[in-house]
Order: sequence, then C-alpha cells, then structure tokens
Amino acid sequence: MTDDIDALADWVEPILRKMEPAERRKLMKDISRELRRENQRRMKEQQGPDGQAWAPRKPRLRERGRIRKKAMFSKLRTAKYLKIRTSPDNAGLSFVGPAGRIAAIHHYGLRAKVDKNGPVYAYPSRKLLGFAKSDLEIITDKVLEHVSL
Repeated sequence: MTDDIDALADWVEPILRKMEPAERRKLMKDISRELRRENQRRMKEQQGPDGQAWAPRKPRLRERGRIRKKAMFSKLRTAKYLKIRTSPDNAGLSFVGPAGRIAAIHHYGLRAKVDKNGPVYAYPSRKLLGFAKSDLEIITDKVLEHVSL
C-alpha cells in the first residue's frame, strides 16, 4: 500500500508544482470532500479502510429491556464532526472537539471510562479513517479531472 502511495506522490508532485496556490487549494478541497464521503460510507457500513468488518458492539440492554441495534458512530461520521483541513500543500480529515477523543479511543482500541463515574472498558480497535486502494483511484481521478479542465 505504501508503494502505491509513493508512486502516486511521485506522479502527482510535478503536476502540483505547476499549479498556482489557489488552484492547488481547490484541488485539495475537492479531494478531501471525496475522501470524507468515502470514509463516511465505510463508517456507515461498519468497515475499516482495509475492508474488514469492525468488532460488533457489546450487547447491552437499554431502557425497558431493548438491545441497542443502531449503527455505531452515526453522528460522529457527519460533517459537523469530521472536518476537512486544506492548504495549498496538503489536505486532511480529522475529528474535532470531544468527538476527536471518542474517535481516537475507538480507532486505536484504547481503555476509557464508559460514563463519567462508570467502569473502565477496553474498546476493540475499529479503524475509522485511513486509505484504501479505492481512495488512491479517487485521488488520481480528481487530479486528472482538474488538469483536464
């Protein structure tokens, strides 16, 4: 995978150097938006960037004996919390605010308190953000689309 990223970087770098900063920023924003959509789709499908399914939610009774069956991270994957950061030289996705802490705990599989005064739980690792092979194709397509305009 890193070889693919390096090959893409070697191919894209001369193209980016010829662009004006405003033009590069626009391209970076387009790429970031598309990558955010792709990561949101994977989060909705409960998959990591490598295509593996996440560890299932721990069964827990909710009020009146119902078991929670809703998909994980339904709010966390919204654009309100999953922000795009761009400049003429780079682009990225990150979780902001307290959502960033929650995302890091799940992404790396850390230990944290369930509630303010609750027990500590070792969460299984669920990769929320990352690159997949399809993401590299998206970047390539966006660069080619931008250059052809």
